[in-house]
Amino acid sequence: MRFGIVLFTSDRGITPAAAAKAAEERGFASFFVPEHTHIPVKREAAHPTTGDASLPDDRYMRTLDPWVALGTAAAVTERIELSTAVALPVEHDVITLAKSIATLDHLSGGRVSLGAGFGWNTDELADHGVPANKRRTVLREYLEAMDALWTKEEAAYDGEFVKFGPSWAWPKPVQRHVPVLIGTAGTEQGFRWIARSADGWITTPYEQATLLERLALLAKVWQDAGRSGRPRVVALDGKPDPQRLSEWEAAGVTDALYGLPDKPESDVLAYLDRLAAKLAPLGLTA
Repeated sequence: MRFGIVLFTSDRGITPAAAAKAAEERGFASFFVPEHTHIPVKREAAHPTTGDASLPDDRYMRTLDPWVALGTAAAVTERIELSTAVALPVEHDVITLAKSIATLDHLSGGRVSLGAGFGWNTDELADHGVPANKRRTVLREYLEAMDALWTKEEAAYDGEFVKFGPSWAWPKPVQRHVPVLIGTAGTEQGFRWIARSADGWITTPYEQATLLERLALLAKVWQDAGRSGRPRVVALDGKPDPQRLSEWEAAGVTDALYGLPDKPESDVLAYLDRLAAKLAPLGLTA
């Protein structure tokens, strides 16, 4: 099992570059950041954890651009994976987003993966012209169109929401395939979507108690879809528990992800030291 860090970025506290550098120095394998372009003040969408329009954290309205944030992290690191938990691709122009991700993968030496979500905040999506009832379709078209731009000398796409004719687009990613992870609830519908269009699953914060049964469902859906191997599973964890992590790994979890506190840099670095010490007996090595 690999261990990673997620920084809920904002315009205060530790910077993504400092956090990623510190995580790499302590042996962590991956560094994730989230995305919200903005938060509409008036909205109908309920947050998944609060159940209403209130937000559990004011950083939702303060998040940094994920690709700029990861670019700064790439410049000061050499090995750590650079990813998102989760980005909202459909809130961007698909061609320019493909260029941004390919450029980051090119400049980082092939260290990028794309953690994407459908978007719980449908009011936010509406401001970007994305119909709430079509957001899964739009995301599938985005992923297919970006893959074409990343892999073909002359790329084209003709979908319901994405259309462009034969085009040249460089740089290509260093990786032959940029891994795509989907952050969504662990339902059969969500797993069918992943098995068709992605490479793995990022769990939600409220699924820890039922994770083992959800992993069994994911494995079945993956196999039924004719996918080979096993999906990558990035599980959000709280305090490391050796027994729980062992059970998760046996059930198919490939990565455990730990969030950083919203505190000054010195406090975050001290937290990383404590976390690394707890994970060292479980295989984390600097």
